[in-house]
Amino acid sequence: MALEHITVLDLTHMLSGPYGTMLLADLGARTIKVEPPGSGEGTRRLLEHDPDYSRGGMGAYFLTLNRNKQSVCVDLKSEAGHAVFLDLVRQADVVFDNFSVGVTQRLGIDFETLSKVNPRIITCSVTGFGQTGPDTQRPAFDQVVQAMGGGMSITGTPETGPTRSGIPMGDLGGGVFGVVGVLAAIAEREKTGVGQHVDVSMLDVQISLLNYMATMHLMSGIVPHGIGNGHFVHVPYNSYPTSDGHIIIACIGDPFFERFVECIDMPELRDPEFRKQPVRFAAKAEIDALVSAQMRQHTTEHWLKVLNAARIPCGPVNNFAQALSDPQVLARDMVVDVAMPDGETLRMPGNPVKLSGAKDAAFSAPPQLGAQTQAVLGDLLGYDAGKLEALRSAGAIA
Repeated sequence: MALEHITVLDLTHMLSGPYGTMLLADLGARTIKVEPPGSGEGTRRLLEHDPDYSRGGMGAYFLTLNRNKQSVCVDLKSEAGHAVFLDLVRQADVVFDNFSVGVTQRLGIDFETLSKVNPRIITCSVTGFGQTGPDTQRPAFDQVVQAMGGGMSITGTPETGPTRSGIPMGDLGGGVFGVVGVLAAIAEREKTGVGQHVDVSMLDVQISLLNYMATMHLMSGIVPHGIGNGHFVHVPYNSYPTSDGHIIIACIGDPFFERFVECIDMPELRDPEFRKQPVRFAAKAEIDALVSAQMRQHTTEHWLKVLNAARIPCGPVNNFAQALSDPQVLARDMVVDVAMPDGETLRMPGNPVKLSGAKDAAFSAPPQLGAQTQAVLGDLLGYDAGKLEALRSAGAIA
């Protein structure tokens, strides 16, 4: 695996951080989840008793985000536990956290401290607002940064008002960009021989994802608004009801529109003026209404065959059951089997990064709390049985 030479100490919790370290683990990094003795990382408890969404005392959040990881229980607040963690840092490449700003300094595990122990260490902190600026101490979760980052204002319609993305892009985006930063720091370390700190703000990520639309606003001063599933330039480009569901049609540019008109045989759209994008956009409501009426005449499957034959960009609006059983999704190993210790097999999303030189991906079960404490501290740090027992008796490890 690409990152099998990399050891990550995972101090993350909830979603943004664990998603980032999950991606590193999926790519082969030895990922050691350092958890507090007794309770473990807080997400372990989330949904743990739900009959639909838990297995083996772990909820779906924890099960998904912590595959391919090892669990070590260390009390970072105790002197002995802190010393154990520093020993781990000496053998590690990356320390990844999503604590609130200031927590790593209070625990004595910030970059300045850890780099004195291991000059090659790379630390990554994913926080709501980053390590600098006036809002560093504000709490933030996914919906907060989605709102503050502008994305909610263009999602939904004027009638529905601002709408949060169904996928928690604030959290997940922070994790993804944390991984990008870590990989960049690893690459630079190959040249310099020293590590550095990676500072990722979830709000920064949301601003970055505004991309060309932000530039358009900064150029023109025009403030965009929510247009639902439509497009601010192209028509028809929307979701349309069929007789049994919905379909997305995306005619980007005049050539696609001309092919679209030919394949669905709608005389109303053959007006030569509609061949011009500005005219189509001005008549967006009229065209969308005409296309919707036509699409309702047949099933989604019927229109997919017709439109795909004409190479018109289109797709069904799938629910989860449909998306996770789609032949293309399955062919790409995007639903994987994870064998649990009790013999049950869980299915969950796979790894979207396909490397031609990598072995076939394998996914191990999320760890029980502290399941690898003795193995990791013994094998990686060389602690003998007596030292392990003394640390355990002192409550520094579990």
